[in-house]
Amino acid sequence: MLRFTALTKHYGSRALFEGVTQHFDAGCYALMGPNGCGKSTLLAILAGVVPADAGRIEIDGHALDSAPLEAKAALVYIPDTAEAYPFLSGRALLELVASTKHASLTPALALAEQFRLSPHLDKRFEQMSFGTQKKMLLATLAIGTPRVVLADEPSNGLDALTRRVLVQKLIDMGRHAVVVFSTHDPEFAEECGARVLPFDTVGQA
Repeated sequence: MLRFTALTKHYGSRALFEGVTQHFDAGCYALMGPNGCGKSTLLAILAGVVPADAGRIEIDGHALDSAPLEAKAALVYIPDTAEAYPFLSGRALLELVASTKHASLTPALALAEQFRLSPHLDKRFEQMSFGTQKKMLLATLAIGTPRVVLADEPSNGLDALTRRVLVQKLIDMGRHAVVVFSTHDPEFAEECGARVLPFDTVGQA
């Protein structure tokens, strides 16, 4: 479902990773490693948000470089922050994602209700706390039927109730989709039943 081959990314003279190759089938996977090792960058590259220097990425059989619309339609990407949406309301973000994926908004609103987001749906992201922003981004998990889920530190800033709901959601999605997330929280990875991948060995599996 998710495959990348010979993936390379440099920042100046520093190589974040070089020649990384990996294939993921359905299930939950946790990328773990120190800050600055490239976990967030890898997820952003796989989502098509940041360009790689070299390599090939396939999402549900679609090459990200030659068939970007088909590839991106098969994935959902949850960044660590919502900096790109300061003036957008939570409801507007969910509507935008649902429209892009030609999918119903109803499941996302139901998940937002479980996250206790109803009072915040019509607030702009710049008016929300970090935790509320994070939950609003996570509500997009329920839109469509993604084959690949990429999430950067999804448990950051969450209260205990939301964390429990998220864990169950990721477990459920991992039965039929590839779920890859970065985390510094080994307990969260364990709760999700995730296979832990130390970031410096991702390309070796």
